[in-house]
Amino acid sequence: MRLILATKTQTPEAVRAAYHAGARDFGENYVQEGIAKRGELADLAGARWHMIGHLQSNKAKSAVEHFDLIHTLDSERLAVQIARVRPSPKVQVLIEVNLGGELSKSGVAPDRVESLIEAARDLVEVVGLMTIPPEVEAAEQARPYFARMRELRDRLAARTGLALSELSMGMTADYEVAIEEGATIVRIGRAIFGERRR
Repeated sequence: MRLILATKTQTPEAVRAAYHAGARDFGENYVQEGIAKRGELADLAGARWHMIGHLQSNKAKSAVEHFDLIHTLDSERLAVQIARVRPSPKVQVLIEVNLGGELSKSGVAPDRVESLIEAARDLVEVVGLMTIPPEVEAAEQARPYFARMRELRDRLAARTGLALSELSMGMTADYEVAIEEGATIVRIGRAIFGERRR
């Protein structure tokens, strides 16, 4: 189980304090903000930086150069751009799955994940899947989405022959349920840092 601290809008000082408290994995939503923050915190030995927000193709070069894992691959075009920047060793990515079919969210529909894996697997190293379920009033209401995600991962691992060992799902409001349903990565911000700074 890996805990990623969602550090969007957090100050470098706050991230540094979390590092000294034992955190090593930090997730940023925006490439430029993440690059700036990582630059200010370059002395944090062993810190790992994750791109957890939507990644546009024109930002692929910067993301590859500054992030250790990209959580939001959602198109073959983006995979091509990533591979152009670093064909070897392959960049590790998670495929973002839009389980709820929400127009406001990025990600691919569940029935298109396999075709994206097949299109991308020679370009990048697909190590798992990521999802953000539709917003619910109680954490328990997210359980069916997390269960579907785990079942999808298991089915795709069998069909593609890839381990797909990482399952990134669960945030402050629902991470406990996500872990019960098989999450290997959770992304926590508010529970660590308090309400997000504007």
